[in-house]
Amino acid sequence: MTDIVIAQTTSDDEEVAKALARGAVESKLAAGVHIDAPVAAYYWWEGKIAAAQEWRISYMTTTDRLPALEAWLHEKHPYDVPQWITLPVTGGSETYLSWVAQETAPG
Repeated sequence: MTDIVIAQTTSDDEEVAKALARGAVESKLAAGVHIDAPVAAYYWWEGKIAAAQEWRISYMTTTDRLPALEAWLHEKHPYDVPQWITLPVTGGSETYLSWVAQETAPG
């Protein structure tokens, strides 16, 4: 079984978040994507604390597809330094995990 991961980024624009979600699914880089309701974000940027409203975008994919998804995201994302983290999936429904692997298989 291919390892499944959840990769995450954020966007301060809901329409951009939707485009980043849809594009990854259309490209078969992610089997599915969740966009969370807006969250308050606070972070250091250019020497001061910044605040924003952001949408968290979570991609369900495989470790095999992760490098291509990351490259695609960095090409499409408007941020200079987009958040990009990955979380291992350590368990779950075998049917669901198989579906993620099937839907992200190349070609």
